[in-house]
Amino acid sequence: MTKFNILNIFTFVWLLFLYSCATVPARIEPPLEVVNSVDINRYLGKWHEIARYPNWFQEDCYDITAYYELNDDGSIKVINRCKDRQLNGKIREAVGIAHIVEHSNNTKLKVSFHWPFYGNYWIVGLGDDYEYAVVSEPKRQYLWILSRKPTMDTVKYDDVVKFLKERNFDVSFLMFTSHE
Repeated sequence: MTKFNILNIFTFVWLLFLYSCATVPARIEPPLEVVNSVDINRYLGKWHEIARYPNWFQEDCYDITAYYELNDDGSIKVINRCKDRQLNGKIREAVGIAHIVEHSNNTKLKVSFHWPFYGNYWIVGLGDDYEYAVVSEPKRQYLWILSRKPTMDTVKYDDVVKFLKERNFDVSFLMFTSHE
């Protein structure tokens, strides 16, 4: 076995282990509700992360953005970027692919950054004009508040936090994302 193959196997096993770990403990909750429907064409484009639950794959990330682009086959190209360790740090980029879950009215996606592993990406909150989005997964271990702009109005943010509390999210875990 070559050094390259051993490194690939080690990386695969390590990623498998990390995927099984979450920073926010799982709790038994009522089933997570998603928005009624999403116009995927309006959802596409650039989003800025406003706040999130802490997670290992975004550790030391600042100025976080996500970009969604529709592929010819109906899948969605996902490009996540952040600045490493500081606001003027080197840009880290993760490119993945998302597939819309059938019969979900575009509210649920399966996203992969490391094939063959896919994670749930459920849109649980969405502004009337698609100015913000709230994304989580069924166990509520991951959570992101996204905005079309790098900042969010304080009143709107407070409304989103209230919305999350009403849906049994522990908002004490939320951490703000710094932007330039």
